[in-house]
Amino acid sequence: MQFGIFSVSDVTRNPVTGVTVSEAERIDAMTQIAVKAEEVGLDVFAIGEHHNPPFFSSSPAALLAHVAALTKRIILSTSTTLITTNDPVRIAEEYAMVQHLAKGRLDLTLGRGNTVPVYPWFGQDIRQGLPLALENYNLLHRLWREDVVDWEGSYRTALQGFTSTPRPLDDVPPFVWHGSIRTPEIAEQAAYYGNGFFANNILAPTGHFLPLVNLYRKRFAHYGHGTEEQAIVGLGGQVFLARNSQDAFRTFRPYFDEAPVYDHSLSLETYAERTPLSVGSPQQVIDKTLESHDLFGDYQRQLWVVDHAGLPLKIVLDQLDLLGEEVVPVLRKEFASRRSPHAAEAPIHERLVRQKYGDTPPRQPRPNANRGDNVTGTSPYQDSDPSAPAIYPVIK
Repeated sequence: MQFGIFSVSDVTRNPVTGVTVSEAERIDAMTQIAVKAEEVGLDVFAIGEHHNPPFFSSSPAALLAHVAALTKRIILSTSTTLITTNDPVRIAEEYAMVQHLAKGRLDLTLGRGNTVPVYPWFGQDIRQGLPLALENYNLLHRLWREDVVDWEGSYRTALQGFTSTPRPLDDVPPFVWHGSIRTPEIAEQAAYYGNGFFANNILAPTGHFLPLVNLYRKRFAHYGHGTEEQAIVGLGGQVFLARNSQDAFRTFRPYFDEAPVYDHSLSLETYAERTPLSVGSPQQVIDKTLESHDLFGDYQRQLWVVDHAGLPLKIVLDQLDLLGEEVVPVLRKEFASRRSPHAAEAPIHERLVRQKYGDTPPRQPRPNANRGDNVTGTSPYQDSDPSAPAIYPVIK
């Protein structure tokens, strides 16, 4: 079982002080939060992808590569990689590079996002969002598993003899989670490939995702990847901790009251009761997380938002101390005691390599070394193949 944090990367005014930090300050704070998450013993740090204010994380790959250089153990992930508006070729190349830099400590959560204007910004039509998401992942899956790809689809130019570089570390791609809040086709795709399904529930009622998770489990078994309880599930949530419940509610209330993401027709107490938002003492957060286990069964990853709504860095770091010292150690023991012996283990690179290759060395890739012209396959440089037509100037 993996426990960690994720961020939506908002740059929000602190309602207590009235101060809005700069993007530079927020980005620097995010690296401190990631390093602190490792120091307190958490397993995962994840960052979302957004291309509009008030969010800063337009390039999660760059941020995760930087965090990889500052850490040694923690798994790095995206809480959303936009599979609709990113070119799958670019996703394949960027995140394979980060996977190498992180020595395998990387996975992805793919999603469509919730910002309508992002589609035309990247030349796409939101009305094609679902088929675009499905097709783009179908291509991404192949790019990471086939050294040379011939492909033709509806939403980008065809590929002929194409090799995505670098090839995945140890011939094992980063593990992929598929995230969706309402779309059964995404759960179906996750099940078809034997990937994970991440129910990133930070706003909806606690049981909202249960039908999608159950569908994913059934279809995972249908496609022959294992039993339903061996399906790989992750859950999102939010947490705000203090030593006692009264202090937690008192401190968090002004941030809740002004944060634009919440339904302010509900009180903080009602919201904390009905949704995965956990506000209270360490024991209350433990109890609420165990309720998720009771509802969803065994799952492999639990992530919380801890840094949103204008919360200052010191309070966020204090939250991580409480999570690492008083919450996660207890949850590890409780989840282990309740865990079915048949449940899947959490995906990590070393485990995935062993599953694929056992004790034998991983296969060495055989890329297309002559991919300069992916239409004709001819060399971009005369020196590479003297018989090739000079379609580019010779470089000496």
